[in-house]
Amino acid sequence: MDFNVGATHASPLRDDGESVNEIVKRFSTAAMSHGALSKEAHETMSTAMNRIGAWSNSGEGGEDPARYDNEKNDRIKQVASARFGVTPDYLISADELQIKMAQGAKPGEGGQLPSNKVTAEIAAMRHAQPGMILISPPPHHDIYSIEDLAQLIYDLRQINPRADISVKLVAQAGVGTIAAGVAKAGADIILISGHNGGTGASPQSSIKYAGVAWELGLAVAQHALVNSGLRSRVRLRIDGGLRTGRDVLIAALMGADEFSFGTVAAVAVGCVMARACHLNTCPAGIATQDPKLRAKFKTPPDHLVSYMNFVATEVRQLLAQLGLNSMQEAIGRVDLLKQVKEGLEGNPPIDLWRLITPPDGEGARQYTGTPNPLKTTAPLNQTLLDDSMSAIETGDRVELKYPITNQSRTFGASVANEITRRRGRGGVPLNTILIRTRGSAGQSYGAFSLKGMHFKLIGEANDYVGKGLSGGEISIAPSPDYHGEPPVIAGNAILYGATSGAVFIAGRVGERFAVRNSGAVAVVEGVGDHGCEYMTGGVVVVLGNIGRNFGAGMSGGKAYLMIKDQRLESSILNLESLINTSMVSTHSLNDDDVETLRELVARHVKLTRSARGKKVLANFDPTHFIKVLPRQEPLDTTPKGEPVPIAMPVVASG
Repeated sequence: MDFNVGATHASPLRDDGESVNEIVKRFSTAAMSHGALSKEAHETMSTAMNRIGAWSNSGEGGEDPARYDNEKNDRIKQVASARFGVTPDYLISADELQIKMAQGAKPGEGGQLPSNKVTAEIAAMRHAQPGMILISPPPHHDIYSIEDLAQLIYDLRQINPRADISVKLVAQAGVGTIAAGVAKAGADIILISGHNGGTGASPQSSIKYAGVAWELGLAVAQHALVNSGLRSRVRLRIDGGLRTGRDVLIAALMGADEFSFGTVAAVAVGCVMARACHLNTCPAGIATQDPKLRAKFKTPPDHLVSYMNFVATEVRQLLAQLGLNSMQEAIGRVDLLKQVKEGLEGNPPIDLWRLITPPDGEGARQYTGTPNPLKTTAPLNQTLLDDSMSAIETGDRVELKYPITNQSRTFGASVANEITRRRGRGGVPLNTILIRTRGSAGQSYGAFSLKGMHFKLIGEANDYVGKGLSGGEISIAPSPDYHGEPPVIAGNAILYGATSGAVFIAGRVGERFAVRNSGAVAVVEGVGDHGCEYMTGGVVVVLGNIGRNFGAGMSGGKAYLMIKDQRLESSILNLESLINTSMVSTHSLNDDDVETLRELVARHVKLTRSARGKKVLANFDPTHFIKVLPRQEPLDTTPKGEPVPIAMPVVASG
């Protein structure tokens, strides 16, 4: 594509034109994680962008807490649906939280980090196991609809009310419709990511022939947002091959407010485009975790600072040529573009008229700061925060009781925010804040809870219980008037991205239980399909049936599954058809396992008064359980017991 953006002769800069210092505030580095990049390269980029008042992006790899309070901090923290080191202090340290719905280089796929890049340093930061491949699930693991995206946006607003929320989409056909939905879901920024680029870790098969140019995605998104009257409430950002000030200005004229640089930012700090990112052999010491190669990286932040200033200077010159005073005046002025080539020799002409035609709608064509109507907090959440303040400030124990309905979503996250700000990631002493609720809890009950926060729910809960759990404890039991087999009392994607803490549920739950769990423990009495999916740490006990595809992508932690229930000798299922044996293997219990299992079930009974748990303890038999472990665990001298054949019965408890 080629456009003419103004006169070809040089024009004098206007004295009253927007300064370079202001223009660069619209710039950011694209999401590149510490893991895909070396620590030195990653921190150099964040330092450079902070020095000029611009933005750097953590990528979905977590971040060293030592960076939060200095110029190495990434102002944009990527969440990717609560994975890889997403803790309350990580979220609170951000000025912007970015939800990665898709990657430009790999639309519809999740991220990936090869095992040879998962060093002890990277594994600790991501709450994972060294030497194990890290696969970040595609978005559909917890975002099935625009409503689910709206819930995640709401979750993030509760844990960090001051941060803007951005959503990363890929430039593809139909992205305009999705962008309109994202705006309605309450996002502040929509990023349209073009097909150029990659993560510094992806296999070639994932980054070739995927997506389309950012120009196509931006034009479609701009038209859809303007025509639906939503453009005034969101900012549009672009990435995917931006190189020059001319690229930036074209994007602005087509409707972009902000601009991200990925590959070229890496080049500015010394990348030689060896295209060995996924091999861990980067000769420049940028996309590698090899200490010998990392030692070669010597580039100071000044190099990236200079590059960003050069781009902003060119933008300023082009604005002067167009007679514009600022970037704000340029945004959405697609009428200033015209096609300069009809087609290459020997090829039919390409008609770009749709890209340079203004939207049909009469709505605003740029962000105007219109208040987002979804920036609200449920009244019960505010009441909980008010009632907890004395405990947060003094450490004195408080016990609170509330009826709850499904209107109260992300219940407890505002308390986690206040504790983190005042006391840090360690939370408060155990049993400081005890919260008793009764009824039907809304989505994300107890999300991001810290140590010292204890939730006891009598009733039922919706999806995402304990999302991002970070030390808190949650127990859920059915209403006392319920009798019979364990009921379904909680929804899908429970413990999504939890890093520590515990959940005890005296009933069955939905699909994707403990997906991306990185350290929490849990006892539950039956799970749906895809249990322990992509789990990297923690312990899960299932006192009941499991669904299909158990343990898919599981690279850490362990699970104990009940394989025999003397009360239910019929309705037997075969583990071979339910467990993902390509990822995990089954083992008998050793003495340490027996002790751990007994302790967890006892705690489960104490908190929930589970009838099933009581019977398990009364007739405790280790042969009624098996242990599920990843097939390729890191070196560990702890005895794991003898392998057991996979074709063993498991009870379907109804």
